[in-house]
Amino acid sequence: MTTILKAAAAAAAILVAAGSLHAEEGLVDQLRQPTLDALKGKTVAFVPMSMSFDLPEGWAAVMQKEADRLGYKLDIRDANWSTDTGTRAITQLITEKPDILVVQNFDVTSYARTLKRAEEAGIKVIQVNMRSSYQTDAFVGADWYGIGQYAANRMIEKCGTGAGKSGKIAIIQGPATAAASVYQLNAITETLKGRDDIKIVSSQTGDWDQSKARGIAQTVIQQNPDLCGIIGFWDVMDAGTGAAIAESGKDIYLITSGGGNKTACQGIQNGTFDEVISYDVPGQGRDLNNTIKVLLQSGSSANGLKFALYTPNKILTKDTLQPDSCWDLDELKK
Repeated sequence: MTTILKAAAAAAAILVAAGSLHAEEGLVDQLRQPTLDALKGKTVAFVPMSMSFDLPEGWAAVMQKEADRLGYKLDIRDANWSTDTGTRAITQLITEKPDILVVQNFDVTSYARTLKRAEEAGIKVIQVNMRSSYQTDAFVGADWYGIGQYAANRMIEKCGTGAGKSGKIAIIQGPATAAASVYQLNAITETLKGRDDIKIVSSQTGDWDQSKARGIAQTVIQQNPDLCGIIGFWDVMDAGTGAAIAESGKDIYLITSGGGNKTACQGIQNGTFDEVISYDVPGQGRDLNNTIKVLLQSGSSANGLKFALYTPNKILTKDTLQPDSCWDLDELKK
């Protein structure tokens, strides 16, 4: 018995000593180094619609900071507003075989076959904000259906029976086959289905063009002097819509959506927009980075995972604006 007690005491002393050592030196994080090793030296290619506007500029800034921090390369191939240029860029990247391909689609069809080829070549593909009809490993971006549903419900509140208004509204879309257009339009149509108090008097494509949106809005307002509201599909384009409303001198409620750049907050402050549904580019950039890290660490093959990270909407109005409600590109790059 004495021998057993002595052995137990010795074991306890060893455990106490080990505990003291851990307290002094801490514990090694066994997960950290393998994670860093899985990311270092990898290549992430990004093919945006164009690097000339706020959304891809913001995503690229956030992705570049994380690439620099973790030691992988971000390779940007600018489609420069051309589906042909974008298709050529993706085709070239298929031969170069980056580890991850991040793509902003122009519409739901143009890149579908090329993205399928990229995955067949073993490249994991993330689609950002604008989806293709072909589903790749991951989608990170706006919940277009949710945005359209929210906008339609706001038109019911502002222009429906309870508001004592005409109930007449207009829609200014992007290109007809863009994901932002087709999914929002579906949500608006479903939300307003069967309602007699809301009438869509015009639904036209502004093609992301500020001048075209302004012209459409001017014509619709002239044809419908009692127009109550307009749903626009992108705040940059809808600066033109807001200008047409201001020229008319009429009280027309304008709700639009965008990435939450500082110009969105300025548009709220100066009355160009009544409401902006922000899908928060810095937040999308963080989600892109996390998706990149998950796919680089995943042992699955290309197209082995299929998931989506939809951006929570941030509603911008004069009542909700805060100093940090919108972002600035220069600050994002720091």
